[in-house]
Amino acid sequence: MIKSCVTIALVPEIKSGPWIYWHDLERSLAHASSLGFDAVELFTASAEVLDVSETQLLLEKYKLQLAAVGTGAGKVIHGLTLTDPDAAIRKKAMEFIKSMIKLGAAFGAPAIIGSMQGNVVAGVEREEAMHWLADGLSYLGNHASSLGVKLIYEPLNRYETNLINTLGDGVQFLKSRQIQHVGLLADLFHMNIEEADMAASIKAAGDLVIHVHFADSNRRPVGNGHSDFREVAQVLKQINYTGFVSAEAFAWPNSEAAATQTIQSFNQYFNQ
Repeated sequence: MIKSCVTIALVPEIKSGPWIYWHDLERSLAHASSLGFDAVELFTASAEVLDVSETQLLLEKYKLQLAAVGTGAGKVIHGLTLTDPDAAIRKKAMEFIKSMIKLGAAFGAPAIIGSMQGNVVAGVEREEAMHWLADGLSYLGNHASSLGVKLIYEPLNRYETNLINTLGDGVQFLKSRQIQHVGLLADLFHMNIEEADMAASIKAAGDLVIHVHFADSNRRPVGNGHSDFREVAQVLKQINYTGFVSAEAFAWPNSEAAATQTIQSFNQYFNQ
C-alpha cells in the first residue's frame, strides 16, 4: 500500500523552502495525525537537535512513522557538498550525511541526498565531479546498509544542479557505477520541469524508485497547479510501489490548509 507523508522543517534558515509545516514538532505531528497522514519527513539542522527517544515517543503518540530525513541543511547552513573541489569539504559533507543516516536509521528511515550533491563548478572537469559523487554515494550507501536502511538520491532540476536531472540519468548513473544500497527519489516538481513523460520515467526506473515527493507544477500543494498525476499514480501502483508519497511543497496559503489540500489530493489519486 502506498503511504501518505508530509514534510516538517525545523531549520529556520530554510523557512522559505517547500515544506508544509514550520511549527514546533509536536504541534506539526498532532495536525498531520488529525488529517490521517501515515508519516512525516523531517528536515533538521543537524542530527544532534533531535532526541531519538523523545521523538519516538511523539511518533508513537500520534501514530505516525518517520519516512525519511533530509540532509539539505548540510549545504544551506554549512556549505557542504559531495562535489566540492576541496577534499576537506567533501569529507565534512560525508561526515554530516553519515550523522543524518545514523539519525534516520534509529527510526528505520533512510536519509535523502538532494542539494548536498552539489554541482560541477568552474575549473572542475565534469567526469571528476561525477567520480566524487559516485564515490560519495557508494560509500554512504554501504554505510546506510550497515545500519539497516537504504540511501535516497534525488535528481534535481537544471536550475538546482548540473549533475543529474532526470530519473533515467539517475538509473544509468547508479547502474553504470555499480552503486549499491541507493535508490532514487522521484520528485514530481523537478520531474515536471525535466521529464517528457513523468509516468513513463517512473515505470522505466521501476524498483529503483524508493521515495516520491508530491508537489504541483508551481510547487504548491497538489491541486493548486496544472499537473495531472493520474498516470503517475497508476504507474506507481503498476510497479508495486509501497513507499511514501511525501508532500514537499510550499505551505500555501498556510501550513494547515496546505496539509489539508495534500491529504485530499493523496486520497484522490491513491485511495480511489
